[in-house]
Amino acid sequence: MINIMIADDQELIRESLQVVLNLNPEFSVTGVAQNGSALIELVKNNAPDVILMDVRMPETDGVVATREINRLFPDVRIIILTTFDDDEYVYNALKYGASGYLLKGVSVPDLTDAIKKVAAGGSILNPDVTDKVIKLFTHMAQNDDATASAETGDKTVGKAANKSAVAELTRTERNVAYCVGNGLSNKEIAEKLCISPGTVRNNLSSALAKLNLRDRTQLAIWALNTGLISAEVN
Repeated sequence: MINIMIADDQELIRESLQVVLNLNPEFSVTGVAQNGSALIELVKNNAPDVILMDVRMPETDGVVATREINRLFPDVRIIILTTFDDDEYVYNALKYGASGYLLKGVSVPDLTDAIKKVAAGGSILNPDVTDKVIKLFTHMAQNDDATASAETGDKTVGKAANKSAVAELTRTERNVAYCVGNGLSNKEIAEKLCISPGTVRNNLSSALAKLNLRDRTQLAIWALNTGLISAEVN
């Protein structure tokens, strides 16, 4: 059973998602919230496996809520629900630990698959908005590193967002990065590469360290941006 929470300031969307998801015997919606502040309190009382998070909400938006929940509950997976004009919100939500994003209005089968994939450790990068977000991600990552560090307290990805960094990775690390870029979970990567889940985790960690990246979502975006995602596993 995958426990899910929903955060959206539109009541119709909250209730529609709750009804649809509860029809699936593999899912249980354990809470709904109309803003990020209410969601954070719900999570503190009973942390779910996956959160469907709107980014534009009153009081506390989805970006701030993502940052706080990721800080307090790093094992909770967050899917951002976005529209075409939410690029900067999506960038910041990914930076703060979201596992991916989907367009509002996504089909039920695609939503179901996304929740299962994220719950299993994978990431979701909707192809309809990926190009826009990657461009923004790259542009913002190449801004003044000192300013970015002062604002976030995190490492920036600017130093890693270039093709020459591919050469720093071992063959297995490159293959793992390729699979992450294609949204595979650790279990799926292990099966595809014929290696153990432990080896996947070790190579994922070493790739992130070499590239100064924070998590698998940033690695997925890096793989897309460098073209590694279109290469073949070798």
